[in-house]
Amino acid sequence: MNQYKYWKVIFDFILAVVLVLLFMPILIILFVVASLDTSSNGIFFQTRIGQYGKPFTIFKFKTIHEHKRTCSGTGQALRKFKFDELPQLFNILKGEMSFVGPRPDIEGYYDKLTGKDRKVLELKPGLTCEASIKYRDEENILKNQNDPLAYNDEILFPNKVKMNLEYFETMSFRNDVRILFKTVKTVLK
Repeated sequence: MNQYKYWKVIFDFILAVVLVLLFMPILIILFVVASLDTSSNGIFFQTRIGQYGKPFTIFKFKTIHEHKRTCSGTGQALRKFKFDELPQLFNILKGEMSFVGPRPDIEGYYDKLTGKDRKVLELKPGLTCEASIKYRDEENILKNQNDPLAYNDEILFPNKVKMNLEYFETMSFRNDVRILFKTVKTVLK
């Protein structure tokens, strides 16, 4: 891997600090909205697989109602514009995530990779990546399959691994900036 991985840590930290300070009022408002909307504390915690296969706790705004177990209109809007992901700025500040890198998955996927595919685990998980842009509507893609789990395991996940390995080989500041702008453009569509 190139020298950029060392600068990437500094870039991630500085950008995360700036964005947390800039978005703090919005984060507080969204926390209150998510709390009221889901009848809970508004923050979703889940164990995901991080760099080198180490588990960590990811933060998101809740979008599923605590008792009804359904996603509300507010939750759908948070998901559509990826506002539910904003608490992951704190995962970046903690050094568990990066702005660009493979989206962190639950146990049983990245941690089970073998051979050269395990190189993906050398990357910190990210808020965005080429695979998350391509499969932005993954939930609906899977809903339209006869066997969503098999489709994910046989088609989507292997393709994500391939794309993340390509990122591993071409990782650079320029590439990260390109992916970040592409993500913003995709979200605003």
